[in-house]
Amino acid sequence: MKVSMTSGTLDYLAKLEEKHPGASLFFMQDQDKTVAYHEGDETIFEEAREYETVDFVGEMKANGYIVMNNIPVADEGRPVFEDRFKNRAGNVENREGFQAIRILRPLQGNTYVVLTQWRNAQDFEDWKNSQSFDDAHKKSGPKHQKKPSFIDGDAYITKYHMIEMNP
Repeated sequence: MKVSMTSGTLDYLAKLEEKHPGASLFFMQDQDKTVAYHEGDETIFEEAREYETVDFVGEMKANGYIVMNNIPVADEGRPVFEDRFKNRAGNVENREGFQAIRILRPLQGNTYVVLTQWRNAQDFEDWKNSQSFDDAHKKSGPKHQKKPSFIDGDAYITKYHMIEMNP
């Protein structure tokens, strides 16, 4: 499955939905950024960040809370990074409020995106403060002293609330 994302104003992104009425489009927003997210064989965006899905669980929903962990990965480290996610314990999928996860390999650049969708922000915080989160991140998580060799820069997190453009 391919995923593409683009950013823009609410008005601009609303026009995308009108232009592609049958497309699997989702919209998310933080304080100053709005993102359109599309799952499908080809992008429908003129300017897009495009990804291949390494792994996924669950269906994206039109409402919820999105957390994207943006992780730069060295070219030679891609197989190791992807293998870790393909063979993960799956603890997150069993958490209260979990809706979906996407492990996204960039088609350009080196920054992978680990996207999780939650019912709400509190469900994500509960996961982040849980023992299962610590277990899932014991080899390379936020509390880990040394970055794994496949990491090629500083990771960063972006968080969004899903919005409905035409409720």
